[in-house]
Amino acid sequence: MDVHRLEVIHVEQDAYTVDVRGHRLRVDQPLEAGGTDIAPTPTELFAASLATCVAFYAGRYLHRHGLPRTGLRVRTEFTMATDRPARVSALRLVIDPPPELPEQRRAGLLAVASHCTVHNTLHQPPEVAVELAL
Repeated sequence: MDVHRLEVIHVEQDAYTVDVRGHRLRVDQPLEAGGTDIAPTPTELFAASLATCVAFYAGRYLHRHGLPRTGLRVRTEFTMATDRPARVSALRLVIDPPPELPEQRRAGLLAVASHCTVHNTLHQPPEVAVELAL
């Protein structure tokens, strides 16, 4: 089994760094939530993860069919649940394809992009274990 690893380290207040394969991301909270607003929230990164996965799959589809990726965009909105537990209740993604996308390729692009790894994971959730180190 191929295990992927990353590490999250506290920086200050509500800010953390995420180290992934030599890349470093930051997360924080908005000012109104007590953070310093130096980076997106974990929940925003969650939505961004889905949006970028959809964009990646759409881009690969376009490339495979000899179509340009220039102009490809994925707009994303999410809403939070109003009850407990705290969670995202809805995500909406809109793919703006490049203007050169032929009409007959639109359904294929949507089908491929809708089956990206992150989207598939949301539909078939993984087992999640949270534990304290010894």
